[in-house]
Amino acid sequence: MKSKLFTAALGVVLSATAFNASAQKAYKEGVMTISSNMMGQNIEIKTYFRSDSSATAFNSGPAAIKVLTDKDAKSMAILVDVPVASIKKAAIATPAEIEEQQAKLPVFQFTPGTETKVINGFNCKKVTAKDTKNGKTYDIWVTNDISLPQIGGAKVYANAGGVPIQYATFQNGQSAEVTVKSIVEQKVPAGTFGIPADFDKISLDDLKAMSGGN
Repeated sequence: MKSKLFTAALGVVLSATAFNASAQKAYKEGVMTISSNMMGQNIEIKTYFRSDSSATAFNSGPAAIKVLTDKDAKSMAILVDVPVASIKKAAIATPAEIEEQQAKLPVFQFTPGTETKVINGFNCKKVTAKDTKNGKTYDIWVTNDISLPQIGGAKVYANAGGVPIQYATFQNGQSAEVTVKSIVEQKVPAGTFGIPADFDKISLDDLKAMSGGN
C-alpha cells in the first residue's frame, strides 16, 4: 500500500463540510466524484454521502481504501482491503486522534473575488483563502448552484461563501488540489457506511505499523 498517497487522501475527508442551504439544488443523498493529483499520481475519489454519514473510497496501489465518518467527524474508521495479500482491516480512530488531525488543519479568512468560470458544469466564483496560522494563501473556486449535507467534520471552508468545487486539501502539512467532477443524487447502497463482518478491527497505530509507520 502506498501509505503516503493514502495519508494525503485523508485530507479530502477532513477538509470537506456543508454549505449554503439557499442554493438552487439541494443534494440529500448521493455520490460525489473527485479528481486529484496526490504524491505525483492522479487518483479518483468517490464520496458517498447522506445527512448523517459519508464514505470516501479510493485505490492506493493494490489496496482499496474506504474512510467512514459521521457528519460531525466524531467517529472515523479506515477500511483497508488488499485481496492479493488477503488483508481486510478496519482501523478505528479514537476521539483524541481525530481531534489531533483536525487541529493541524488551516484556519482560513476568505476574500471574495470577481473572477468567475464554469468547472464541470458548476458556475463558480474565485475566493482567496488565507491561512491565519502561517499567512499562506490559496485560490479556491466555489459555487452557489448546489448545497450538500455535511461531509466530514472539519469546517475548513464553511465560510467560503459556497460549495468548493476546486480547492486545496490538507494532511500532515501537505496540500493537494482537488476538483469535483460530478455529483449524482442517488440512493446509497445498503452497508456503505458500515464495517463488514469479515474485517478485523485494529487501531490506527496498528495501521501505521502495517504501512511502514506513515
